[in-house]
Order: sequence, then C-alpha cells, then structure tokens
Amino acid sequence: MAETTASAYIIDAVRTPVGRRGGGLAAAHPADLGAHVIAALLARTGIDPADVDDVVFGCVDTVGPQAGDIARTAWLAAGLPESVPGVTVDRQCGSSQQAVHFAAQAVLSGTADLIVAGGVQNMSMIPIAAAMGEPYGDPFSGSAGWQARYGGQEISQFRAADLIADKWGISRAEMEEYALGSHARAVTAIDGGHFAAEIAPCNGLTQDECPRRDTSSEKMAKLRPLRESGRITAALSSQIADGAAALLIASEHAVRAGRLRPRARITHLSARGDDPVLMLTAPIAATAHALRRAGLTLDQIDLIEINEAFASVVLAWQRETGADLARVNASGGAIALGHPLGATGARLLTTLLHALERTGRQRGLLTMCEGGGQANVTIIERC
Repeated sequence: MAETTASAYIIDAVRTPVGRRGGGLAAAHPADLGAHVIAALLARTGIDPADVDDVVFGCVDTVGPQAGDIARTAWLAAGLPESVPGVTVDRQCGSSQQAVHFAAQAVLSGTADLIVAGGVQNMSMIPIAAAMGEPYGDPFSGSAGWQARYGGQEISQFRAADLIADKWGISRAEMEEYALGSHARAVTAIDGGHFAAEIAPCNGLTQDECPRRDTSSEKMAKLRPLRESGRITAALSSQIADGAAALLIASEHAVRAGRLRPRARITHLSARGDDPVLMLTAPIAATAHALRRAGLTLDQIDLIEINEAFASVVLAWQRETGADLARVNASGGAIALGHPLGATGARLLTTLLHALERTGRQRGLLTMCEGGGQANVTIIERC
C-alpha cells in the first residue's frame, strides 16, 4: 500500500486540440486519441510508465470503438506496460472531471501514488446518445420507479436548457450576447497563443477548430430554435466535438521519491445532485456546497471554468452565485471551443491550470452540469 498522504498534486496536464464535428480528429480512433495524450503526458513528466498505479478515463456513449474500457485500451494503444490497469468512468458530461476526482481520492487515501486521469470522446465517429434508444430503449421509459416519480415527461438537455431560460427569465438576446462573447474570447486566446502550452498537436491539428470568427449577433438571430417555441438555438449550445485530455495526479510520497515538480494541488473535490428534469442546474448548489466545505467565498476564486453546455446554464448559475463574468471562462467556453463529452472535464481543468500560470493567479474552480441533474466541483491552487 502506498504511503498515506494529505495532498493530491497535479504534475502536468495536456490535451489535444478540440476538433469540430467532421474535422481534423474525426477519423482518429478514440483509443488513439487517448493514447496520444497519455504518451504526451508521460513524455512531459519523464516518469517511468511502470510506476503508474492506474489509468482512469471518462467517456460517454461507450459503444463500438469507445467500448471495452477505453482507459485500458488507450494505455495499451500507446505501447505502455501491460501491468498497468485502466478503468472507464461515466458521469455523463462530467466523466473526466470525475476521473480526476477518483484519481485524487485514491492518492489521498494512500492506496495509490501515481494515476493518469483524463477522458476521450470522438463524437464524429460515435454520435451523441448512441448508447440510448434503438435497439435497447432509453434509460427512463421502461422504469416503473422512474415513471412513478417523474411521469412520462420529456427528459432531455435541450428541454432542460429551455426550462432554465424560462425559470430565470433569460432572454434569447441575452444568451446570444453571451455566446458571441465566448467566441470572441476563444479567438483572442487562440491568436494570443494562450492554449499553445497545453496542446499536444494531433493528426496535423495544432489548434482548436470550433471557434467561429465570422459569427455575429445578426447571424445568431436568424437561427431557428432547437425546440418549437423554445429560445435555445444551435448558437447557444455547446458544439459537438472530438478530443482527449490527461493529467498526472501524484501523492506527496511520489513527488518526493520521483523528484517531481507539482504545478497545483487539488484542495477540494465534491459532487452534488439536483432536479433531473431541469438536469443542468446542479452547478448552482454544487458551487455553494463546495465553497462552504472549502471555507471560501467566490471572491477568493481567481478564475472559474463552468462548462458552457448551453448559455442559459452559465447565466442562471451567474445570477444565483453573483459571479463576476470577467473571471468566468476567460478564454471562451464550449459554445465556442466545443464539448467532447467524456473529455471536457479534463480539458477544462487543463485549461484552468495553464490559465492560472499564464496570468500569475493562484486559485481556480471548475464546475459543470451533468446528465441526471448532477455537478462536480474541483478547486485547485498553484504550488
């Protein structure tokens, strides 16, 4: 058993560029995408791969090339030791953030010293919700217990995004203004080289493909809502995308023994649940819970990443928390950069770490909404 430790450290974090649907990563096998970031992570850290205790990866819709425990497959596809196991996590959109949580918890418990945590998703190859519906049915309609509790109402992220906009009185114009800003911030970050240090070029792709340089409020206003009489359009939603990300999580013992240089310490990790019909509101309660447990206020957080599943999610969260949007998704979010489901949590944490370093700031918070009405929160502090 590994030595008991009081800290879980991030040694390094790396990601692929995020490829748009049908773009530069579309033909890449998910195992190869995962292998790419794992290999890049090990090359950057210089650790002996045989010293890794486990590989924990997030992935959603684990069918076809994403089935069969993609964490294990990606490690082996990278040509790494067969002695190292792997496990795949599904907490929907928060899968790779939860992978990091499981890695940190293993390190904090003293049962592991070095874990590779991350996630992968090829949404071009495996369409969203491919694991639901035909031929096996959806997760809800066949359950007597679910039907007794929630009835036969539609359960979908698109309906939830509209319900949130209605409940918080968020106008389409307000959401379009926010979405336009996400693209502008992402383009500024790309052109300024802000992502260069965190990206391991892949399949000839060197930068994120999704941000739209030619979008405008006029173009957004012409789009039809995704649902009849709804407010949410494609421009107000996260983009379907492909990508992978990985972090090396280490114990204090591993840091000392391997002479590793930690870049950040994970100071808080938690998850909370909320209404599964509204589905996307859990970051509100999860943020309050995390700050309370950590003994912090939002003003003490320097940078915040909240996944832009939909513009209404971020704006409702902001109204409830009072967060300063200047510190939120400072380099753009998933509306502009894309949301490769199983990889996004690790991608956001990678971007958050590098942003803290680039700006000389100390503390960052990541949260994201997840299917089933859930949310994870991770707080990190630079070493």
